[in-house]
Amino acid sequence: MIFSAASPAHPDSAVLDVDVAIVGGGPAGLMAAEVLSQAGVSVHLFDAMPSVGRKFLLAGKGGLNLTHSEAPQAFVSRYGARQTEVGQWLEHMDAQGVRDWAQGLGVETFVGSSGRVFPQEMKAAPLLRAWLHRLRHPASGVPVQFHMRHRWQGWEGEHLVFERTGAEGGACLVRARATVLAMGGASWPRLGSDGGWLHTLVQQGVAVAPLRPANCGFDVLGRDGQGWTEYFRTRYAGHPLKSVVLRVADTGGQAGAARFERQGEFVFTETGVEGSLIYAASALLRDDLAQGRAQLMLDLLPGKSAVQVLKEVRWSRGSRSLSSHLKSRLGIEGVKMGLLHELCAPEVLANPEALALELKNLAVPLKSPRPVAEAISTAGGVVMEDLTPDLMLLARPGVYCAGEMLDWEAPTGGYLLTACLASGWRAGQGVLLNF
Repeated sequence: MIFSAASPAHPDSAVLDVDVAIVGGGPAGLMAAEVLSQAGVSVHLFDAMPSVGRKFLLAGKGGLNLTHSEAPQAFVSRYGARQTEVGQWLEHMDAQGVRDWAQGLGVETFVGSSGRVFPQEMKAAPLLRAWLHRLRHPASGVPVQFHMRHRWQGWEGEHLVFERTGAEGGACLVRARATVLAMGGASWPRLGSDGGWLHTLVQQGVAVAPLRPANCGFDVLGRDGQGWTEYFRTRYAGHPLKSVVLRVADTGGQAGAARFERQGEFVFTETGVEGSLIYAASALLRDDLAQGRAQLMLDLLPGKSAVQVLKEVRWSRGSRSLSSHLKSRLGIEGVKMGLLHELCAPEVLANPEALALELKNLAVPLKSPRPVAEAISTAGGVVMEDLTPDLMLLARPGVYCAGEMLDWEAPTGGYLLTACLASGWRAGQGVLLNF
């Protein structure tokens, strides 16, 4: 570790000279550090938080989804408009590569019934501990040096400027031969990724797409544009809606056509909807809202045809209430019945033909995505066109970007983590090629 003379703007701060500075201790930054460390390069990793991998640990709280076992072509297609660029990263670290890497850390993996890949122990902490141990005490290569509670402030000339938020305080200046920025997007900011880097890079002439929520929930308009009624919110917030098919119709509104269609479940919230099925359709719904309006369509009875539903709804109910009738004939009760009353006008509920249509194609108008801070991940970031194939900034040679800072997105299911790791690997290799 070499210190040189202080900067004029920070006369009390000596300059730390390093080979490679990595800013951000998430999966992408740690993977870049590993690539460089194993190649014999001295790496200093800086992070604003007291410890690294905080979002990684929280994401693995209910079971760490490392990657997915589906075929490569289908896997790459999950990255949508950026599948060409992300596909290039995955050429060197794909789903099997992630499993091999975990095995190298002593962590065995298995494929769940959904095709998702998990560690045998399901937890993130054992993997992260083994990874950090290997970074600090590699069998070969150079140990990575960690600098916690160092918040990146940008550049002063050629120096990286960090604010030390720990007991020592003050500024820290770093001169690096190469820099990897891996500071995440803007989701879950309490864990360290707050998108604060965006304005700094824009000032450097880097093109950055606005950060938007991805894999997010939504607020609903409700039937009258006022969201859920007090009754529905009090009765059903926190309740899951199971065994439904969610559709997102094509933009032309053609009957029967859908850009997205999947069976699953989600949860009602105080203001709207969230959960795995919603997240899977969230990119389409978010972009539709940006164009003016969006709604999701629900089939509440995916196991029955429209003809069967109409027959059962038409069945004479005598003196029974509508709720009793739908429960006995179609199994509609609880939250599904509550949703019908919430979204359908009384005249629709009283008309068997109209009600049968709603049971198979119930529209839920949306108001807005939930804030980016609540989202699982972020869309937007440094645009790919402003990077070399090695992920170096065209506007700032010697500076590389990786992970969720880049303008790509993917659904949950292991695709996010795989691409973050793969981009970190690619950035680390880029540094080595251009060092």
